[in-house]
Amino acid sequence: MTVIPDPRVLLYPRIRKSPFFHASRQHGVAMYSVYNRTYHPRHYGDPVAEYWALLTGVTLWDTGVERQVEITGPDAFDFTNLLVTRDLTKCEVGQCKYVFLTDDDGGILNDPVLLRLGENHFWLSLADSDILLWARGVAHGLGYDVHIREADVGPVQVQGPHSAAVMREVFGPSVLDIGYYRLAEYQLDGMDVVVSRTGYTAEVGFEIYVRNASRDGVRLWETVWAAGEPFGMKVIGPCHLRRIEAGILAQGCDITFETNPFEVGMGYDWMVSLDQEADFIGKAALRRIKEQGVRRRLAGVEIGGEPLGTFNDGSMIEPFPVHHGDDEVGTVTSACFSPRLERNIGYAMLPIELTELGTRVEVTTPAGRVGAVVVPKPFVDPTKDVPKQDLVDLTAGQEAERSDVVPHSTG
Repeated sequence: MTVIPDPRVLLYPRIRKSPFFHASRQHGVAMYSVYNRTYHPRHYGDPVAEYWALLTGVTLWDTGVERQVEITGPDAFDFTNLLVTRDLTKCEVGQCKYVFLTDDDGGILNDPVLLRLGENHFWLSLADSDILLWARGVAHGLGYDVHIREADVGPVQVQGPHSAAVMREVFGPSVLDIGYYRLAEYQLDGMDVVVSRTGYTAEVGFEIYVRNASRDGVRLWETVWAAGEPFGMKVIGPCHLRRIEAGILAQGCDITFETNPFEVGMGYDWMVSLDQEADFIGKAALRRIKEQGVRRRLAGVEIGGEPLGTFNDGSMIEPFPVHHGDDEVGTVTSACFSPRLERNIGYAMLPIELTELGTRVEVTTPAGRVGAVVVPKPFVDPTKDVPKQDLVDLTAGQEAERSDVVPHSTG
């Protein structure tokens, strides 16, 4: 029998489309997956070229698969604070937070970016799991006075070192004043949008959330694209090469319902506010887990052997088994060949005693069993200095560089 290595994905009415589906198709989507029951453009033919475009230029992504669960009503603050593990008394209106939602056992149900639009108005910009039904069930069971719906809102991401310059063309200079993990609301040619300084890249970048997305999504896409073309904008898919370098998690791969926040490592402990007065779902379990300590942890690994793929190209169909001696001890959950580091990198869920830096293990890749070593993660820019840059200074520096290369008239 013949195994087709790269079978097609069926396009048909049963699977949902992002508000930008027909716009992003115009740029030559080469591969889709399904995310939140929605077609998700994964790449446009060359994930490595997309990686370099993200690192050196400006990119536009169709991220309409990030469905927005909107929570409003008199009890919205207390209810949302119950759903997430962070203390939302420390989240101001106009602020964003990366949060975990956990179940009673402390397992991670989702890791969205939370946007606080009002005192009692929140969006959860979801990763790939169904939180709408979970939230409605919790609210119904506990009698909270809230309204929960999937809002007609779709985000695109504008990411890369020249993203600030493009955003200034679209929204004016005030967009450069939006702080890291802050948001602002705009009217753009009759479209209502929310702009946040967030993204899935650890590069300088923004997300633009368009309201009435089923009506205005394509028009927003075309507006941003028209502004970005003079800057060399490229349309790309989610860049897992950069994501893995940055230590960013992928729901369903690195974290599942069976993973608790203390197993993630890399300082994610600060996302669990056990000291806050209010209760949250999973608090008792997570307090117990913290007191007892975890038995496993997600570690950074460098993997030997031939270069792996881009993760985004179908080169990692299953997790890679990890061996220590004769025992299978864990799995590599995400891995790729980093073009700039010129080595294979990834994350491995390992027994806690094997997560010490320098520990040697073996990983079974598609090409066979190879050596691997535990290393620190993130692999690049661990303090997130790149995305936190002052955007006024950044764009001024870029303009100065461009003026230096413009040929001067000799009269």
